[in-house]
Amino acid sequence: MRRKAGPAGIVSAMSEQIRLEVGDSAPAFALTDDAGNTVRLADFAGERVVVFFYPRANTPGCTKEACDFRDSLAPLNDIGIKVVGISPDQPEKLAKFRADHDLNFPLISDPSKETLKAYGAFGEKKNYGKIVEGVIRSTFLVEADGTIGLALYNVRATGHVARVLRELGVAS
Repeated sequence: MRRKAGPAGIVSAMSEQIRLEVGDSAPAFALTDDAGNTVRLADFAGERVVVFFYPRANTPGCTKEACDFRDSLAPLNDIGIKVVGISPDQPEKLAKFRADHDLNFPLISDPSKETLKAYGAFGEKKNYGKIVEGVIRSTFLVEADGTIGLALYNVRATGHVARVLRELGVAS
């Protein structure tokens, strides 16, 4: 795991960000899903799981990304990979998002942003040329042993899932 300095190499409390790398231990979490259930990373022990972080339910980019994961779930499941999505949205909003788009995997709420921060998926980012603090669209593969097998930061919603499939050796 490495820490990334902010603009011009300055490290401040706000700009110090964690960046997970392949081989790092995946940070544990216990968060509420769209159905009100507690979901823990430990629930997937011995399994591979894609954990993707997205800024906000029912926005164009997040909808595109979630629907792409929905449409790619079967080939991922075929090679033993499950999928969960995490955002700072409340469970009720996630339930609506899941129903509106017939999403077939759990959506998990992290309103405190602690899990987002632990994965390096919340912090400084560029938005229309300005540096702002927010959710950094990111995707991770957590291997069966609990280590990071893939870490992708600052991804674009469009084409991202196809890239994940290629990285995992799944024909799209």
